[in-house]
Amino acid sequence: MNLPIPTNSTGGLLLAGVFGLLFGALLQKGRVTDYNVIVNFFRLRDLTVLKIMLTAIVVGGIGVASMLGLGLIEGYHIKETRLLGLVLGSALFGIGMVIYGYCPGTGVAAVATGSLHALVGFGGMIAGGVAYALSYGWIKSAILGVGDYGKVRLGEVTGMPDALLLGLLAIIAIALFALLERKRRGPRADGA
Repeated sequence: MNLPIPTNSTGGLLLAGVFGLLFGALLQKGRVTDYNVIVNFFRLRDLTVLKIMLTAIVVGGIGVASMLGLGLIEGYHIKETRLLGLVLGSALFGIGMVIYGYCPGTGVAAVATGSLHALVGFGGMIAGGVAYALSYGWIKSAILGVGDYGKVRLGEVTGMPDALLLGLLAIIAIALFALLERKRRGPRADGA
């Protein structure tokens, strides 16, 4: 069984637009379109970004597993695990996020709120995308082949079923949230 609305149809594109707007509104509501929230995450002063990302990973994982189980999707679309590209790309992404103060999603949402510095950074994202596209031939030959493990999933590497991995991730997220909330509140007056 496939999704009732093909993703390449007009209805699918409209649905994608609606979900995109909803995603941007939720980013705004979660305060991650605020430059200071992102920068203070890297200063370990505001862990809102961590809370939102862990929640998104757990909810998204459960959603995809549920759709797979219900037969709404046929399988996972897995990208190749290319370690050198992953390490270099992660480093560039992290450096860019610290300098810009946004990740690509929160940057676009911040542009929608009228942030001028987010708009300037958005131009940088476009320039970076163009530079990547123009240099892809070299990147493919020099970088992407190093540490190429093909299409693997965490469950295959660990031998653990998806449900167990999702359950463990949810438990870790809940425990971390409880710890962060307890730390934020500080010690109780009764010493407990």
